[in-house]
Amino acid sequence: MKNVEIGLKGKPLTLETGLFAKQADGSVVVRYGDTVVLATAVAKKEARENIDFFPLTIDYQEKAYAAGKIPGGFFKREGRPTEKEVLTSRLIDRPTRPLFPDGFYSETQGIISVLSFGNENISDILGIIGMSSALCISDIPFDGPVGAVRIGILKDSFVVNPDLQEIEECDFTLVVAGTEEAVMMVEGGGLEITEAVLLEALEIAHKEVRRVVDLQKELVAVAGNTKRTVTPPQLDEKLMESVSDLSLEKIVKSIIIPDKLLRQDALNEILGEVIP
Repeated sequence: MKNVEIGLKGKPLTLETGLFAKQADGSVVVRYGDTVVLATAVAKKEARENIDFFPLTIDYQEKAYAAGKIPGGFFKREGRPTEKEVLTSRLIDRPTRPLFPDGFYSETQGIISVLSFGNENISDILGIIGMSSALCISDIPFDGPVGAVRIGILKDSFVVNPDLQEIEECDFTLVVAGTEEAVMMVEGGGLEITEAVLLEALEIAHKEVRRVVDLQKELVAVAGNTKRTVTPPQLDEKLMESVSDLSLEKIVKSIIIPDKLLRQDALNEILGEVIP
């Protein structure tokens, strides 16, 4: 077993590999306080034929046993994924999907299982970190790592990864995911805040994201595998140049239109001109 660790908000954040799910292409156990998440990644060796999209499936699973409960009464078995599980799966999918290389069409699946749910209220954040870590140490092509944190505003102060009690008292919370270079995803809500406060929150969150990214790089250094080679698709350079000349300037003007419907109408008009 190999593991790496950093301190985050007074608690150790640990990434472990080599003990569970050894048949997966990549598997990582993420521990933070009393919360433990297992993330596994698997991809077929052969590419799926006759498709022009990346067939990625992300499944986040949060069973009752993670909170020390056993279903009883009329419903003795757990049913289909809950709304939270579906939304968390999407939350994990969004910052990871864009980092797979063009031309990689192998069926890929990531499963995030919550083994223990603590008061940290952070299993979704650990899911993003675990999925990124599992992909990074596997032979699956992936341009990561991706780090993530939740940041809240509590009594006019910023709190990184607020726990269950703190998040109920926060005026505003954000989930921020990104790479070392840039923020890739922001999701949250709460009371209205100024743009300056939001930018400060993103800056603080991204600083912590970089620490999580560095931790994953340490894990890759001791447990990483050689990545598969991917042949990028051949693009028609002349066609790309023609489309750019025809649409780029108009797109730049259209995407700054404040009204959403008017902006979409303008972009649809450009699309109709490019693809008559």
